[in-house]
Amino acid sequence: MHGKQLLVFNQSSDLDTLIVKVLSHNLCTVLSIPHDPVALEEHFRDDDDGPVSSQGYMPYLNKYILDKVEEGCFVKEQVDELCWTLTAKKNYKPEKDNKNVLPAKDAFSLWCLFNFLSEDKYPLVMVPDEVEYLLKKMCMAMSVELNCVELEDFISKDTVQQNGFTVWSFLEMMNSGKVTRGMDQKITSMAIEEVYREIVGDVLKEGYLWKKGQLRRNWKERWFTLRPGTLAYYTSEERKERQGNIPLDGDCCVEVLPDRDGKRCMFCLKTLSKTYEMSASDTKQRQEWTAAIQTAIRLHTEGKTSLHKDLKLKRREQREQRERRRLAKEEELQRFRALQEEKEHKLAELELLKEAQRQAQALLEQDEMRRRQQHDEMQQALEVQLREAEESRASMQAEMILKEEEAERQRKRIKELEGLQTSLEEALHQEIKARQDEEVFRYAQTGLLSEEEEKMKALMALQDEQEEYIRKTQREKQELRQEMENKTRALEEAQRQLEEVRANRHRVDQDVVAAQRKLRQASTNVKHWNVQMNRLMRPVGPGEKRSSGGSFSSFQIPSQRDPGLRLRQRSEGQDEESKENVDSSGAGLGCEGERRLSQTSNGGMDIP
Repeated sequence: MHGKQLLVFNQSSDLDTLIVKVLSHNLCTVLSIPHDPVALEEHFRDDDDGPVSSQGYMPYLNKYILDKVEEGCFVKEQVDELCWTLTAKKNYKPEKDNKNVLPAKDAFSLWCLFNFLSEDKYPLVMVPDEVEYLLKKMCMAMSVELNCVELEDFISKDTVQQNGFTVWSFLEMMNSGKVTRGMDQKITSMAIEEVYREIVGDVLKEGYLWKKGQLRRNWKERWFTLRPGTLAYYTSEERKERQGNIPLDGDCCVEVLPDRDGKRCMFCLKTLSKTYEMSASDTKQRQEWTAAIQTAIRLHTEGKTSLHKDLKLKRREQREQRERRRLAKEEELQRFRALQEEKEHKLAELELLKEAQRQAQALLEQDEMRRRQQHDEMQQALEVQLREAEESRASMQAEMILKEEEAERQRKRIKELEGLQTSLEEALHQEIKARQDEEVFRYAQTGLLSEEEEKMKALMALQDEQEEYIRKTQREKQELRQEMENKTRALEEAQRQLEEVRANRHRVDQDVVAAQRKLRQASTNVKHWNVQMNRLMRPVGPGEKRSSGGSFSSFQIPSQRDPGLRLRQRSEGQDEESKENVDSSGAGLGCEGERRLSQTSNGGMDIP
């Protein structure tokens, strides 16, 4: 501790040789080590800069003074007073007109408290949490509440936020009177003294207790001072006459005693050699004293000389843990944002897929419209052909009186075939549409499967990270429970998204099955209409039971190129062949029916 305080000497650049000698002599005096002026002269004999150089004096200070110091052989308060005298003259300059300026003794106590609570690095600074802890201690001693607003205003300064509190900025804040808020200076001094004795003086507890004598067995009121390892008692609170000192070690214990001899709230301290009986003013004081003595025994057993050093290290560890948790939360927040961005990207891709599907649907509708237009045009062409055939038949009515009924039946059959053709085209369109729907659903299913795999990978990564994080932070389970809940919620959200993706996949599978079912139904309809068409394509006899439709078997619908010429040629050929091939018309008609049946079974619709 004294070495950290002596580092402030580097700030003094106007030291001369005499001051260095006086300083070295004073340091040796307060540290209880022999002073060797000859060593100082020999150390700087070959140094051009001389002792006024901080680079030249610090090696001497470390080698000939600080390395010879033995712990416990000097009075620490004297070292503190020497360091305060050297540093305060140059750096501590309070305003003389300010009524809230602390006395020199209180400023010195605060300076010592600052050195005790500051960070172990040069230049010495105290973090705002330690400043708040010290001010709360002082306010508790004054029985007031800390004005956190004024403290936050002072902390909000740029220099304090970047570097922390220096001892001179801390004393400046205390001299401003904003923290004490007009409290009486005596009360402030008493509070500073109490906190100084507790933190720097390692006083765990002080106060009056009644003690029973060892020889006369009478009760006397004494002022007790408890430190780690010792319990001293004095005649009064001025602590001028020490009446005894009770050493505390692992063999000591504290027990609560029942009330007797007119004394209440009694307890005893047992050592290997003696038992000390004491009485407190009330039950609360007895509980505080017994707990404080047990703490002193525990500290001595653990080899610790100061409670507040241990508390300071614990607070520092807590600050480091809070910083690590803050960094971990920020990292987790960044990962969450990345996942959120990835989710938004996936949603955007899904919207693009939906838009593409809508465009594909529009294109399908346009194709359907074009097919309907083509069908209407074909229907109109067929109607024109029929009208032309009727006109040709009217011109040949005299020659075809005998075959009029057969032609009429043929026209009816043609109309049935047209209806059958329309039905077949509709079935074919349904089959095409079903196949297109199946392709769309398969594409959507592929996208959902890839998205499911990515979600599964992300889920597995999150699970691995959570397991790794749980193993690392198992000892901090209570402090990190909230963080684990956040990660669990993130995992549940990812699982919920995975379940949604699986549900979507299931729905798409159902749609694919429905499309396949529709395709099979359309195929069944096509087969059914093929059977109907084959049945209608079988020739029908004129009126008699025997087959006499040889001339009808060669009847065809005129083509669009020259329907009148083809019809006349066909009528002439029928007149010539009707006389020669009457007997063989049945066999020819049967061959023609078999040919049409084979074409229909292959999916064709050739109408002669």
